[in-house]
Amino acid sequence: MSDMKTVETDADVGAFLDAIEHKGRAEDCRAVADMMAQITGAEPRMWGSNIIGYGSYDYTRKDGSHHRFFVTGVSPRKANLTIYIMPGFSRYRDLLDQIGPHKTSVSCLYLGRLNRVDLDVLSTLISRSVDDMKSSYGTSL
Repeated sequence: MSDMKTVETDADVGAFLDAIEHKGRAEDCRAVADMMAQITGAEPRMWGSNIIGYGSYDYTRKDGSHHRFFVTGVSPRKANLTIYIMPGFSRYRDLLDQIGPHKTSVSCLYLGRLNRVDLDVLSTLISRSVDDMKSSYGTSL
């Protein structure tokens, strides 16, 4: 079984948020963290040293190893605020067209400041992705 680098920890989410140096990034991260808590109803947990995750699901990799990961999450990276949309983005093109300036990778949505993002669209994107994760993995939050 291969080891995951990003695992759930007992680190304090509030202390992590308080330690974010960039004031604007800290405000935006708190806003998204609050949004995710409201959408999921789950308690925030630290995953690794710098990701706030909500909920969890179990899955099996192609190599047969079993792992647990968060359902959705946020991280205040230096260059961007990173939102984790675990199903990827192929189902959400309609929302990406409306969200505002962004970039994506496999499951990461990279945003600059939230003042340039449509927060209703972001909320819908997170909600739909969480619902899809529940359907796909039978996870409960």
